Amino acid sequence: MIIFVVFLAIVFIILSSTWFKLHPLVGLLVAALGVGIFAGLPIDKLADTIGKGFGELMSKIGLMVILGCVIGAILDKSGAAIKVADIILKLFGEKYPSFAMSVIGAIVGIPVFCDSGFIILAKLNKIVAKKTNKPLGTIAIALSGGLFATHTLVPPTPGPLSAAGNLNLSHGIGLVILVGLVVSIPSLFLSTWFAQKYAKNLAIIEDPEENWNNTHHTTLPAGWKAFMPILLPILLITVASFAKILELNETLTKWLSFLGSPLVSFLIAIFFSYSLFPEKPFEKIFACFKSGIEHCGTTLVLVGAGGAFGAILKETSLKDMVSEWLVANQTSGIVFLLIAFLVAAFFKTAQGSTTTSMVLTSGILAPLLVSMGFSEPLDLTLLVMAIGSGAMTVSHANDAWFWVVSQFTGLTQGDAYRTHTILTGLQGIISIITVCLIYLLSHL
Repeated sequence: MIIFVVFLAIVFIILSSTWFKLHPLVGLLVAALGVGIFAGLPIDKLADTIGKGFGELMSKIGLMVILGCVIGAILDKSGAAIKVADIILKLFGEKYPSFAMSVIGAIVGIPVFCDSGFIILAKLNKIVAKKTNKPLGTIAIALSGGLFATHTLVPPTPGPLSAAGNLNLSHGIGLVILVGLVVSIPSLFLSTWFAQKYAKNLAIIEDPEENWNNTHHTTLPAGWKAFMPILLPILLITVASFAKILELNETLTKWLSFLGSPLVSFLIAIFFSYSLFPEKPFEKIFACFKSGIEHCGTTLVLVGAGGAFGAILKETSLKDMVSEWLVANQTSGIVFLLIAFLVAAFFKTAQGSTTTSMVLTSGILAPLLVSMGFSEPLDLTLLVMAIGSGAMTVSHANDAWFWVVSQFTGLTQGDAYRTHTILTGLQGIISIITVCLIYLLSHL
């Protein structure tokens, strides 16, 4: 019954905004309350649980969204985004901008949360689209697909890293990274093809205050200065992640973790961005803060509402039910990989968080490894990949990633479902097919 109720809640979330034209915040909160009541959760604690879920997710990425918006404003007002676009298009050629953005996304998505990466690069999307005369929808969906391809499969992002830890692969992270890169390649090319074919005619809701034209920039900053607001946070986050993996000196690791946290790394990038404004830097940075903060309110509300729905689901008996079913239905290796994919996809679709889906699924499967014959490093790594593939499937209204892509691009909710949501499902399917092929080849 609880699985049926969750399914109905997901359908309601989608239809409430696309069919009944309710604000997504209303749909998410009503769905959360409905699931909580039908699941038998204490009525007097439902509101507190929803508020806690909203607050917890906001505490994780709220400031990141705000500072990311500020960085986007800096890239725009300084002309840095135009300079970065010029350099990228010279490297890849103006004929392949969507592939260029997919590749950039895949690289950035390895050390950085995909929503962080998209926020940082959102302004670049618009500049590249303008300079190449390509649809913004195509460029944005290509970037989001590239970010997502590696985010769920390649450490040191928390999802695959946590899953590897739960499956006793903490000392085999190198193999997980290598196999993750291989598995993510088909998903990367799929993203480019899908964006070019199905995202070219999207109706973009443009911000009337936004100006993509570069005529107001008499001179553009130097290349290294233009890339700095984008690359500096990525570099700091990457160094911090690998410091933990390599188990460096404890004090050094703590400092690197501090500097590599999204909040601090974004602030450092903003501080060094003063050099992008030769004249009146303090005044112009203040204007960037004002502009960035004004443009991220709706995104913050919807991200928090997705966290509220996920918090209700965590209080239900879903995890225990799935665990009991798996224990009672042990099967062959290839089927075990498919079951891992389906369980992760269920948790992802139901509660929205990719990382939570991977943590829950790997925790459920860990006690079954010996009985299923999964003890070799490659087999365990492929199990992590199967879980990651499922954790891609699918991103919709209860997922912060859905709202970051749609809001920072200007997609309507219907178009976001038709492109972003479908693409994440296809990415999950092609990734699990790749995992199964590697498993079969390794067991010939």
